[in-house]
Amino acid sequence: MTLDKAHELREQRAAKTAEMRAINDKADTENRDLSGEEQKRFNTLEGEARSLQTRLTNAEKLAEFERFEARGEDVSGNGSGTLTTTGYSLSKALTESRSGRLTGLEAEHHQELARDRGEVRGVMVPTEIILGGETRALTTGGTGGNLVATNLAAMTDRRRPALKIESMGATVLRGLSGNLELPRLAGSGSASWVAEHTDANRSDATFSKTSMGPKTVTAEYELSRRMMLQSNTALETVLRADLAFLLAQKLDSAAIRGGGTNEPTGILANGDVSSVTGGPIDADLASDLIAALESDNVSGTAAFLTNPAVMNLARKLQDSDGRNIPLSETFHNERVESSTQVPSDIGAGSDKDALIYGEWASLYIGYWSGVDLLVNPYHSDVASKGGALLHAFLDADVVVRHPEGFRYAEIG
Repeated sequence: MTLDKAHELREQRAAKTAEMRAINDKADTENRDLSGEEQKRFNTLEGEARSLQTRLTNAEKLAEFERFEARGEDVSGNGSGTLTTTGYSLSKALTESRSGRLTGLEAEHHQELARDRGEVRGVMVPTEIILGGETRALTTGGTGGNLVATNLAAMTDRRRPALKIESMGATVLRGLSGNLELPRLAGSGSASWVAEHTDANRSDATFSKTSMGPKTVTAEYELSRRMMLQSNTALETVLRADLAFLLAQKLDSAAIRGGGTNEPTGILANGDVSSVTGGPIDADLASDLIAALESDNVSGTAAFLTNPAVMNLARKLQDSDGRNIPLSETFHNERVESSTQVPSDIGAGSDKDALIYGEWASLYIGYWSGVDLLVNPYHSDVASKGGALLHAFLDADVVVRHPEGFRYAEIG
């Protein structure tokens, strides 16, 4: 409900902005200032737009909290949704896991996540704490030296692709334990008019199902002995921001175009997701994508997802008078987001950009327990150096439960 309200407020704000632009553009075309009535109307619209922006901000905040509440619900699983992550220390969990004696909140989460999984090596960490990884050695002599707390300022993060799939409204299932079947009614029977006291015409409903099963994405760090001794709190930031990010990045990318070999099958690689005729980005193409979902009776909250190249082209669109066309007009007041995760090499010539339009709740993301972190000081690469390998494993899957809820176009 909150998402629908936010969409309605966004449309109202776009309408106010479009009217303000029309008033201003008319005066610019005639090379004059706004008249008294125009200025009065412009000021009124400005006040209404600002009021709508305030209401929209509040609605989006509520929608965000509603998504947080929706996530974490266990579906046939054994997640740690009842435990808080406030005060959880990743560094403490890793340090204590090396001695085999976890304590406190970290021990509670590990025990909850490891339940019914048999023997677990290392430490299990909630997905809310860590979701990513990167393969490279950290040493105090290389880039890892920036973590030695001689006079260590707050560490700044590197530039990263925007991860969009969960925020677009995908359905998230946490705490799964076994494979999951998602059944749905694929086709209804039929109804017909009959004469008095005659038999009804029999018809059958059809059903289908989509299966979800854990697929593993992994990465590792090589940590030097001195870096582990001297990094202190800086290591916590690295583990959360960097090691966590790349696993999530891989999952986000797989949801968009995963090929299905050892990884999930994403939207663009799903053979049941149809495309519309592509071409240059314009309002007509966006309308075709919207109409395709409407023709399949898709009525949920939908949005566009593309990459910065398409957004750049959309921002440059002009009308016959040379006026830049607002994005709200090009995309018909629908939400549009961009990320470099969306490919720019689709199509027969591998030279087209992807523009996806979808009811994102039809995309399901499943997490099997938490992220497994294993500190291995015995590997031959590090044992003689006193360092350790930090392995991270995430079991997850992504499926398009309702393929008719998505369409895409090749832009170029």
